[in-house]
Amino acid sequence: MRERMSDAAFTLKKSAIREFSALAKATPGCIALTLGEPDFDTPEPVRAAVQEAFFHHETHYIENGGVKALREKIAAFEEEKHGLHYSADEVIVTAGATEAIYTAFMGILNPGDEVIIPTPAFVLYGEIVKMLRGVPVEVDTSADGFQLTREKLEGAITEKTKAVIINTPNNPTGTLFTEESLNALHDAVADRGIFVLADDVYRELCYTDRYHSFAEFEDLRKQILVIQSFSKPYAMTGWRMGYLMADAEIMDPLQLIHQFTVASTPAPFQRACMAALDYDPAELKETYRKRRAYVLSRLSDMELPVTEPEGAFYVFPSIQEFNIPSDEFCRRMIREAGLAATPGSCFGAEGYIRLTYCYSDPELKEGLDRLERFIHILKKQ
Repeated sequence: MRERMSDAAFTLKKSAIREFSALAKATPGCIALTLGEPDFDTPEPVRAAVQEAFFHHETHYIENGGVKALREKIAAFEEEKHGLHYSADEVIVTAGATEAIYTAFMGILNPGDEVIIPTPAFVLYGEIVKMLRGVPVEVDTSADGFQLTREKLEGAITEKTKAVIINTPNNPTGTLFTEESLNALHDAVADRGIFVLADDVYRELCYTDRYHSFAEFEDLRKQILVIQSFSKPYAMTGWRMGYLMADAEIMDPLQLIHQFTVASTPAPFQRACMAALDYDPAELKETYRKRRAYVLSRLSDMELPVTEPEGAFYVFPSIQEFNIPSDEFCRRMIREAGLAATPGSCFGAEGYIRLTYCYSDPELKEGLDRLERFIHILKKQ
């Protein structure tokens, strides 16, 4: 019966992040620096809030887009902290950022529409585009310091271009798009009616005050869809809670897509998300900052070129000197060194590996010790 299934189902690829994490798990003694999951537990006030919700029997159907109190709180949070002006009715509480991205793309794409994806990029983007019968168009930023240029954007835009998706801070590089990059994108899409999906899920984990979201361009408000998640800043990965913000003009069909995809997010988690918005993740961020400094110092000692990340909890060192495909490099490193990383090819960037530093200090030290021994052997070959 496979021949009677959707063609799009057979265009999808398994996540290499999950694949290499599974390989690490199946390898005795292997250390995995693969998953982008905080090693902290969800903060106590957030956990207490969901207990309070259960105490008050908040286990029934809620509004499809999320309870109004949470949507109002999200709108107030975005305005007060980030200067983004969205009403509660322009917010959908989604099943993580993944559903927000799916809902956004489902709402704007027709078969054959093209979506520009600056790479390196999270693998999810292209797979969702293909699933919806769109066409991913990758724009390589590696030669430009992982920044956007007007020339490359203009070269990628065609009459079929429907959207661009950007992620800043970026997964896997940790890079922030500069104002020059954002202005280049603004100028490229402004008069063409091209949508921009601003995936800002690592925004609360920036190590600099220079952060800017594309959503700050008020003149393009009707073309912008903002993706957010509670997972990363509040150590809530397993809760699967996020939100999507967009102009009222396009919100109604997005609400219906969300309604017929998941109906609504879990009722008890609404209170938990409100508590999360009151929680300051500064302590978690400071821990990541210290880990970042340690990892960068170690990579420098190994003479592995790397762009300093300004957000998130990833580093993306170059392995080009070894002339080994990143997939093979990572498989060998698991077998020969007992260390798992994610190959750059997973993110559309051959010649790199992604290491995640949201792991304990002892795990990071041992993992980097193993990396150092592995590349020392490679350099001698």
